[in-house]
Amino acid sequence: MIAPQLGWPLPRVFAHRCGGALAPENTLAGLRIAARLGVRAVEFDVMLSADGSPWLLHDETLLRTTDGFGRVGETHDAQLRCLDAGAHQHPAFAGEPVPTLESAAFACRQLGLLANVEIKPAAGFEALAGEVVARRVRALWSGEDLPLVSSFSATALAAARAAVPELPLGCLYERPPSDWLARVRQFRAVTLHCDAAFVDDELLREARDGGIPVLCYTVNDPSIAAALCRRGVAAVFSDRIDCLVDE
Repeated sequence: MIAPQLGWPLPRVFAHRCGGALAPENTLAGLRIAARLGVRAVEFDVMLSADGSPWLLHDETLLRTTDGFGRVGETHDAQLRCLDAGAHQHPAFAGEPVPTLESAAFACRQLGLLANVEIKPAAGFEALAGEVVARRVRALWSGEDLPLVSSFSATALAAARAAVPELPLGCLYERPPSDWLARVRQFRAVTLHCDAAFVDDELLREARDGGIPVLCYTVNDPSIAAALCRRGVAAVFSDRIDCLVDE
């Protein structure tokens, strides 16, 4: 399937947070593992540092995924460069750095991976995050098809759209609101992303009629993924990329 304005075939499986359960989340190690397994597309989260630089981090704080502490938005780039993002998962990943968006973009291009960049703005920085990430994505993928950029934040999406009008956007929800299609049209988004638990046949019919691919998270059971595909879901985000094979 090719989403309107996306420019590249939409794979059935995206590796969730770079490498799913097989690597520390949002790391270059995850990207390498995903590529080695033949996964064609990855998803990762991006948040701004105290210096306004985009880094691959999911949480507003550092404690869960690194050996650091404190808030990402209050941590400077020099400090982030020193953190270990791998040892918490397994000693084999000790020393794995927190990647910048620049390093992740370079790795994706080198490995031939398509990407879904999720903007994860800290509270109060939604518009800034949307603008910065959008502009950096355009620069880092210059000369290539742009990645899909999504966010739960309507403010971040609006800022991204204003900053880079040609950017492919995805509207991201846990449970899509009843007016989700109007919101997709408002942002000129090309995809709808949501929790697989909240996908019903009416939503899929509306999406099909509107020409909007539906992408679901986080699907780790091959039988559930296959059932969603049969019902009309275009792609799934998965932590078990060793079990789900893109066709």
